[in-house]
Amino acid sequence: MTYIDATFKGFPGHLTPVELSQVGVQGWSLLKGHLSFPLAVLKQSALTHNLAWMQDFCNDRNLDIAPHGKTTMSPALYNKQLQAGAWGISFATVFQAGLGIRNGVERIIIANQVFQEPDLDTLSGLLTQHPKVRVYFLVDSLAQIDAIEAWRVSRASSTIFTVLIELGIEGKRTGCRDHSQAMALARRVKASAGLQLSGVECYEGALATCNHVHDQATVAALMSRVQWLANECEAENLFECDEVLLTAGGSAIFDLVAEHLTPLLSRPARGVLRSGCYLTHDHVQYRKMLKCVGERLQLTETLKPALEVISCVQSCPEPGLAFLSMGKRDVSFDMDLPVPVWRAQFNDLNTRGVPAHWEITALNDQHAYLRFDPNSREEEHPFVGMLVGSGISHPCTTFDKWRWMPVVNDDYEVVDAITIHF
Repeated sequence: MTYIDATFKGFPGHLTPVELSQVGVQGWSLLKGHLSFPLAVLKQSALTHNLAWMQDFCNDRNLDIAPHGKTTMSPALYNKQLQAGAWGISFATVFQAGLGIRNGVERIIIANQVFQEPDLDTLSGLLTQHPKVRVYFLVDSLAQIDAIEAWRVSRASSTIFTVLIELGIEGKRTGCRDHSQAMALARRVKASAGLQLSGVECYEGALATCNHVHDQATVAALMSRVQWLANECEAENLFECDEVLLTAGGSAIFDLVAEHLTPLLSRPARGVLRSGCYLTHDHVQYRKMLKCVGERLQLTETLKPALEVISCVQSCPEPGLAFLSMGKRDVSFDMDLPVPVWRAQFNDLNTRGVPAHWEITALNDQHAYLRFDPNSREEEHPFVGMLVGSGISHPCTTFDKWRWMPVVNDDYEVVDAITIHF
């Protein structure tokens, strides 16, 4: 059993430890001040909406999803995604994949290169201990294959790893830069006793600009390379699998990838999106990107932000400036600063939107600078003790600052909780 206790930020130190499954029956209300702030929370209604929305999106296009588990590192959320219909879960490292395997995930894409000896030792051991588990990882160089084969000889290992060729973009992240390099790699995989080729992977997120013409053209070109490589590998009988995977799809322009992800092969094949941030969405970066998705698909509704960080006004030392009790230790700031969304007074049990002139302009380790118009009406001024709920930008780097998050209903009553394992 997992217990939440005083070692978890946001859990009051005077309370006795609570078993995770019992958090939702404690009767905690955030607006009544039952937990400590700052506190990152997940809104249940938005999570439910986002799970269903993305699964419908995939079903309508005959695609599958293996959402990126590195976004949350939360087994409870993986379970929700799998129950909603996810084909598997993606990860970025063997360490992360181990968390998934230990918590019942049986199909895993490690969307990264694996080649270090301790990682190969670990992955080989996990596959031996969990024979039902299928793990795919990426290869993009002959040097990587040399390292894997040297490990195999040094360990006298009989493990056969299942791999995907990664196609990359010049000047961007990992992956083969041209078709001939990728084909040479595929042939080398076929010749290796320790590897089996099962598909092709790419990552298009670096192309996203919200310029529809640009994004459509660049994604189409990238996915054309993916299909070309898959067709050539099939023609040379280089795949050694029951089902070929074609996989792509970050969280920004997944709709454009989806147009081209249906495999054009004669053998059984599966198109798999890997979007991860869709589950919680956000209030800035991905909200902007999903607005563009909605424009392209002519949708009136897409995803809803589910992740908020709640803090208190702790000081109002001068006109036009207040300080919130959250900072870089609590909330993401790598893409955009958090944005104040709502305000409340303890025991009021109602939240109100914030005035348009409120803005978080900077963060210290434990403080947020909330600027406001000192000439506005008094009722629009923050005051010491006020609760402020803030939206975030880029969920990944808020999750990694917390070991747990309460799940709340729309009245900010705690109905569940998750743990996080970065």
